[in-house]
Amino acid sequence: MGDATIMLLTALAAALSAGCAFLYIGRLLSRVKLDRMRDDLPKRLPILVRLLLPFSALARPLAADKGFAGWREIVAPRLWMAGLGEVFTPTDFLALRIVFFAAALLLTGVAMVSAYTPAWMLLAVLIALFPGFWISSEIKKRHLSIMKALPNVLDLLTLSVESGRDLLSALRDILARRKLDPLGEELTRAFQEIQFGRKRTEALRAMAQRVRQTDLSAVVNALVQAEELGVSISQILRIQSDMQRNKRFTLAEKLANEASVKIIIPIILCILPAVFLILVGPFATRIAAFF
Repeated sequence: MGDATIMLLTALAAALSAGCAFLYIGRLLSRVKLDRMRDDLPKRLPILVRLLLPFSALARPLAADKGFAGWREIVAPRLWMAGLGEVFTPTDFLALRIVFFAAALLLTGVAMVSAYTPAWMLLAVLIALFPGFWISSEIKKRHLSIMKALPNVLDLLTLSVESGRDLLSALRDILARRKLDPLGEELTRAFQEIQFGRKRTEALRAMAQRVRQTDLSAVVNALVQAEELGVSISQILRIQSDMQRNKRFTLAEKLANEASVKIIIPIILCILPAVFLILVGPFATRIAAFF
């Protein structure tokens, strides 16, 4: 009878503890509020980021602390380079990273009591590092897209300027007819800044500083110098267009030459073992049956 009473009290205490924990979690979740920018998040956001994004509001006070000022300064330019500067503030993204780190710690605790500790630990490490890898991947893809689109945009600008149009009106018409891409987004932002009264050279320099892509920075520097020195912009545009196209062709040739070397690894790991089994398998089975 005494043992039954102890078991009943233990069960009641466990149920009470679980109920308190759920109430506490519900109270925390009730504090989660999404900003207006969350309503039109880019569709390219990974599903894992979308799942943990609402919880970033809980970590925002910690991310806004003075101790994280250095981290915010590091994160800010990377967000603009990735094209997410209007989606996340440095504080918001740092809060998201804290949430990912908390999720990784939770998985680490699960790994301590699980039979599959290495797998859970690996998953925890991947989740903790995921935001940094994601931003780096977005920066790389965005820079590659800008490098590919830049020569064509320069060609159109050159033709328009040589036909007698000024740079801004030519840029406006080109942006209106092109499909929106990373380069179009940055040129549109710079064009809007110029319309709002900012000097053209300052808007172009701000775009180069925001994107930090070498080809775009070279074109911006050439245009700024041409405007400051009074050189013909059409001539500068044609020179830059030829340079960027040659650079793109050189990169394509380099990647094509590297493809023959890179394909050796999948051949050795995937194709050769299958061929070896097909050729040697029958002989091996016959020899095994003979012995």
